[in-house]
Amino acid sequence: MKQAIILHNPVSEYSKEDELDVLEQAKLIERELPDLGYNFARMDFNLNINVLLNEIKAKNPSVIFNLVETVNNQGKLSFVAPAILDSFGFRYTGSGTEAIYTTTDKVICKTILRNNQIETPDWTKKSSDIIPSKIYLFKPISEDGSVGIEDSTLYTGDQIRKIPKDYFAEEYIDGREFNISIIAGLVMPPAEMCFLNYSSKKPKILGYKAKWEENSFEYKNTKRSFNFEEKDFSLLEELKNIAKKCWQLFNLKGYVRVDFRVGKNNIPSVIEINANPCIAPDSGFIAACHQAGLTNAEIIKRIIEDAERN
Repeated sequence: MKQAIILHNPVSEYSKEDELDVLEQAKLIERELPDLGYNFARMDFNLNINVLLNEIKAKNPSVIFNLVETVNNQGKLSFVAPAILDSFGFRYTGSGTEAIYTTTDKVICKTILRNNQIETPDWTKKSSDIIPSKIYLFKPISEDGSVGIEDSTLYTGDQIRKIPKDYFAEEYIDGREFNISIIAGLVMPPAEMCFLNYSSKKPKILGYKAKWEENSFEYKNTKRSFNFEEKDFSLLEELKNIAKKCWQLFNLKGYVRVDFRVGKNNIPSVIEINANPCIAPDSGFIAACHQAGLTNAEIIKRIIEDAERN
């Protein structure tokens, strides 16, 4: 049998739910690898490069499943893992170094989108650029999983005096939220995140509570839907086409999820590109693949095969 390594950032008893989730991703992969002809081992990523390389070489893997989401607990350093794997010629799943770097830094990502005529909400890192009449959401520049996003980070422009370090202010689009998953270049069925029982005063944002705190109002009242009316079909096709453009523009690989907001003007805006998104059993990516009829084994097989084409 061939050998696979599942490489991920270290977790501990002190890790938060968004960090522990990587273990659920690893378990899903481990359940499928034997039937795909692989033995496997898990390995924590660390910056002791010589030790890490010796551990990897000792396993002689055919492929490394790269689940590294943070390095030294910093999302902005996630590109370091594929950079090291690239440097020593290891084959690994998902997007490459440049794609991870440019999509993890949301300001760089939005700049590339805007320069290529792909709509994305206005943003700024400078409080002097804030427009008083607009509404803004403060977002971490380089964190995933809605870390640092909650109702209290939404402000009207006239309330903003200073944008916190490592954050940017993105114009809030009051409307619908969609995501499009892509596996090995194939677009999966579109999903909409539906905000149920939200009052007119409560922001419809997919914040940390909605994703991770199971007892919260937000978690219980934010549901994913793949059911659409005929009037949405042209919009859904546009979302899929934009997602494919993002795949090509950023040279993405393996598996990706592109998140959108659609305002009252019905114009889609990309709010985030998630290279190597969460593939835990309850994740949006896995749900979209299941909606397309793929089994977990087929998902893992396609991700590995895309890595082998590099």
